Amino acid sequence: MNYTTEVEINCPREHVVRLLEDSDNFKHWQRGLQSLRPLTGEPGEEGFQRELEYQMGKRHLVMVETMITKTLPETFCVTYDAKGVHNIQKNYFKKAGEDGCRWICENEFQFSSFPMRLMGWLMPGMFKKQTRTYMIDFKNFAEQGTSVLET
Repeated sequence: MNYTTEVEINCPREHVVRLLEDSDNFKHWQRGLQSLRPLTGEPGEEGFQRELEYQMGKRHLVMVETMITKTLPETFCVTYDAKGVHNIQKNYFKKAGEDGCRWICENEFQFSSFPMRLMGWLMPGMFKKQTRTYMIDFKNFAEQGTSVLET
């Protein structure tokens, strides 16, 4: 399953990238994030891995994020691996207007278990909605300092 999501953020690209790179900010725009733990490599560098743990309603999710490529402020590519799913995410940051940034997020999901394949086939909108929610929450955090912790 492949899809692309875009959001325009009314902040300079350098500010957007700086906020995204700081893992202390994740809790302000990634709903359900419980913890993140470095596993291997240097934080933010290619090859760096960390474990992310989420609680989404009754669903508990643990995934490993791996930094594949990083050429900021233009782009970075990461993978996310969880039980039954491998997600390749390519993020692009384009200047928009005088002081804006357009964040383009391309996702490719590869499912390795039957339950996850079924979810991807029956409910692709759920994956797209989750990505869009995180991007809008980040936009609100970047532009207004609004944290999902306050909602």
